[in-house]
Amino acid sequence: MSKISTDKLEPSKTVLLLVDFINPLNFDGAEQIAPSALEAARQTAALRGRLAQQGVRTIYANDNYGRWTSDFKELCKHCAALRGVPGKMAKLLAPTRQDFTLLKARHSAFYGTPLNILLEQLRCKRLIVTGIAADSCVLFSAMDAYLRGYSIWVPPDCIASETEQARDMALAQMARVLKADIRPSDRLKRRDL
Repeated sequence: MSKISTDKLEPSKTVLLLVDFINPLNFDGAEQIAPSALEAARQTAALRGRLAQQGVRTIYANDNYGRWTSDFKELCKHCAALRGVPGKMAKLLAPTRQDFTLLKARHSAFYGTPLNILLEQLRCKRLIVTGIAADSCVLFSAMDAYLRGYSIWVPPDCIASETEQARDMALAQMARVLKADIRPSDRLKRRDL
């Protein structure tokens, strides 16, 4: 009989959540979102580097894209081998050994995943939500985080939608309804963590 690990996770009051960045971009509207998704990935990679220096943990939550027998490593390998924006994003934001990865079946990073349990074990209070698409999976994930009592920061330079208008409407909704902080990622202050 194997023994269940009871190791405690190092607390991380703030957690960086990357939603659907590891992505083959093979859906309707992918051509429209690709340029802004790549720029959001670049900004998120820079933010992740700054946050890692402060001990902030990173969690990836990605669609499984209908590949029910795959795992996160397989998804990363598949997307990294693709040409263009999908391959660039997968290489730019490849998870490290310290990062956590989850596959999700629906829009929200919380729906049907152990994300909330993981955040509780990390003693997380604040979630920085990044990813694509701002008006879909990012918005649903932020809503679910808000319903669970997390403080939310959604840096506008770290999210993308098919149109700037769709991104801006989602941001306005998150700021107004979810009380999300929507300062750009370069406005990060140590006290925010």
